[in-house]
Amino acid sequence: MYQPRYDERRFTGESERPGGTVRTAAALLVVVLALAAFLGYRGELPDWAGQSRGASAALYGPPLPPMDATAVAHTVEPDLVNVDVLLRPSGVAAAGTGIVLTPDGEVLTSHHVVKGADTITVGDLGTGTEFPATVIGYDADADIALLAMTGAHGLPVARIGSSGVLRLGDELVAIGNAGGTGSPTAFTGSVTALDSSIVARNAADMSRKALTGLIEVAAPVMAGQSGGALVDRYGAVVGVVTAASGELSRASGRASGYAVPIDTAMNVVRQIRSGAPTDAVHIGPTATLGVVTSDSPAGARVDVSLYGQPAFAAGVSEGEVITGIDGRVVGSVQALRAALNTHRPAETVHLDLTDPNGSRRTVAVVLAAGPPS
Repeated sequence: MYQPRYDERRFTGESERPGGTVRTAAALLVVVLALAAFLGYRGELPDWAGQSRGASAALYGPPLPPMDATAVAHTVEPDLVNVDVLLRPSGVAAAGTGIVLTPDGEVLTSHHVVKGADTITVGDLGTGTEFPATVIGYDADADIALLAMTGAHGLPVARIGSSGVLRLGDELVAIGNAGGTGSPTAFTGSVTALDSSIVARNAADMSRKALTGLIEVAAPVMAGQSGGALVDRYGAVVGVVTAASGELSRASGRASGYAVPIDTAMNVVRQIRSGAPTDAVHIGPTATLGVVTSDSPAGARVDVSLYGQPAFAAGVSEGEVITGIDGRVVGSVQALRAALNTHRPAETVHLDLTDPNGSRRTVAVVLAAGPPS
């Protein structure tokens, strides 16, 4: 969840491994809400951070009998898998959760669970069997990724419901690989918002990301449950767990979990399956320039040109600003990522560059394969 992974990838339970590799429980996004001032975000959050939109009393449904959360969790457990990753270049290990969509091993998970992953291993909770996996595609903005397990067959498949029928007050169960232990843990809570917006922080790289349109549930979701299932009383998946509130909220007894609505997630899955990439949806191996960039008034500034990577080999220098790619204007890091989404490794792109003195030039760069970004 965004705590350990992704924009809130706060890795918990760290322990040293031989060789210096750190093992962490993949993450939840740490949610920056009204307590942001205490977390050091003074004045940095947009006005909508931590608020929900469009929720009204009319969304409340009639009272239903108490839910048997244990029975629901027992029904869903066979349809979930552990997702273990090794992150590049730090060598840090992390763990999340996935939802099985097909018997041959298509797995739905959070993008932040596999962001930067050098290797991905998916484990069947029921048998303990592990399979290597690859990323078929992802939408970083929606925090959704689709994986393919190699060699899997005959897997139990999750029942996909609809998030469109949810109402405030509905009881749901969030279930996943809490703490990265490899065993599923379930938390029950009621829906408190249906269109929640948050700012999530990735404790791995301290980056922040805004997520919108989330389901908010009053449940103490934990690190490692990212990519897990938010299910209704009938065992149907209605959301993909992506984030959890921070420690201050948990300590005060106001813990919340956040999930991407399953309708949103499955729209991304259908786009990936179509094989047609978009500015938001990347499909196939990730192409990389091998640069670390930041936003500048003119475009995407090259902060680091990594040795041996495509940009470095093409002579791209630190301090230069990428203003275009193949004639397409690049006004930000986000725009650069969107432009690269439609490219594959080994393709050649032409970068428009401006150096600190204002001089302009265009260079050809042959893209390399990189981890999901």
